[in-house]
Parts: sequence; structure tokens; C-alpha cells
Amino acid sequence: MYNDYHDISYAQSPFGTLTQYMTKTFGWMFAGLLVTFGAGIGTVRSGLILPLVNSGLIWATLIGELVLVFVLSARITKIQPGTATAFFFLYAVLNGLNLATIFLVYDLGTLILAFLVGAVYFGVMAVYGAVTRRDLTGWGPKLLGGLVAMIVCSLVGGLLSLFGLRFGFMDLVLCAVGLLLFMGLTAYDTQMLKHHYAYFGGDAAMLHKASIIGALNLYLDFINIFLYIVRILGRRDN
Repeated sequence: MYNDYHDISYAQSPFGTLTQYMTKTFGWMFAGLLVTFGAGIGTVRSGLILPLVNSGLIWATLIGELVLVFVLSARITKIQPGTATAFFFLYAVLNGLNLATIFLVYDLGTLILAFLVGAVYFGVMAVYGAVTRRDLTGWGPKLLGGLVAMIVCSLVGGLLSLFGLRFGFMDLVLCAVGLLLFMGLTAYDTQMLKHHYAYFGGDAAMLHKASIIGALNLYLDFINIFLYIVRILGRRDN
């Protein structure tokens, strides 16, 4: 079914074939990751991380991230392709400022190992999503439901921790479930690139914006895989 997409080539598209479109989308994603980790490392090495945390501005960056994701998702059909691209990289910078805090909590060896392991997990699932003939669209509602459940459990755990109640083993289970959840989302989001290509192929502007949205989804998949692995390895180190 999906192999037929490889035969499509849109003259109006800046991406050309499906392979070129997916390559470009993953290129956006990797560029976003470079910006994020560059911003995070730069924030720590410049000494800006402590003023950022102590002043409470870290919360402003978090709110900014939520606003950008909302705008990209809700207004994607109305904003210009260049604006969507700028928003994506602005989000990557803000997320880098937030992720800078993990450099204060975890040692460099743990972070490097988590990145490498996360890259393997992400890569395997991305390849699966790209080459499988199985239709993964049915995974969407289930994965979304699992994501909502994870958010609720995390919020409940956070509230309980305020009262000094901690469930170490349960936290490890949630990390494992979250890791599997975002691995599944990686395969799903990768295959969705094919659907976007087929649907928006005749519209160069929308295909560009769909590529940015696809890159953002994959970017978030990788970041969450990385963070869950960091938490698992961090527990081991502790």
C-alpha cells in the first residue's frame, strides 16, 4: 500500500519524491535537536542556568513552549511556511533552556549514554514506521489515550511527592511505559509522513508546513525517549 507513494512526484513541491520529503523532514528534526542541545549546553556553560531558575524565568520558557505548540497545531493552515519554520526553531531554543536543568542533575556520562541508547531506540522504530506495510493509523487513538494516562499519573505523582510520598518502583514502571509509548509514537509519526505527503503533495506551502509539523512530532518523540532513559539510568546511578 505505502510503497505506491514512492512513485509520486509533485512538480510544485520543494521536496520532490517521498524519499526526499521524508529526508527533509528528518533534517528539520535533527537540526532542531542540535539547536536544543546547543542551547542547553550554552546555557549551562555561560552560567545563565542559575539566574534562569532562581528568577523563575524557566516557567516563562515552559509557557512559551506550550503557546508555540498550540499555535503550530491550531493555526498551521493559516500561517506562512517561513513562520512555521521559525516557530519550530524557537521552540527548540526554549526547550533547550528548559533541558539545561538536567545538566545540573545528571552527570555527562549518563546523558551521553542516554542519548546514544535513545538514538538506537528511535532509529529502530523510525525505520519500522517507514518500511512496514502494516497500517499504523489505528495506533493513533490508543497512543493518545496512553499519553493522556501518563500525564495524569505524572501529575498525581508530582502532587503526592509534595506531601513526601514517593513510589520509587512505580516511577520506574512509568518510565518504562513512557519509553514504550514514545517508541510506538515514533513509528506512528514516521508513517504519518507518508499520509501527509500523499494528502498535501499538490500544495507546496502546506507540504512544507506538514513537514515542519512532522519534524516537531518526531523531535518530541526523541526528546521524550531521551528523558525517560535519563531517568531510568539516573535511578541506577543513584
